[in-house]
Amino acid sequence: MAEPLSFYTTAGCHLCEHAETILLDAGIRFSAIDIEEELALIERYGIRIPVVADASGRELGWPFDGQALAHWLSESP
Repeated sequence: MAEPLSFYTTAGCHLCEHAETILLDAGIRFSAIDIEEELALIERYGIRIPVVADASGRELGWPFDGQALAHWLSESP
């Protein structure tokens, strides 16, 4: 079974809530990572969240929909 994706998010982010719904609707396993818990994550993702990343480090940034997510996943190494 594939490793769950990392989902970079934070509380109160309406775009993140929308992206989370897309992931859940697609049945995708993911680990939510609140960027507010680490300065390096805030610096990296502060204005880019929501972002989904796979174990190889590939990232899919917002905006995306279910179709874009499926396409990105199909390109996984």
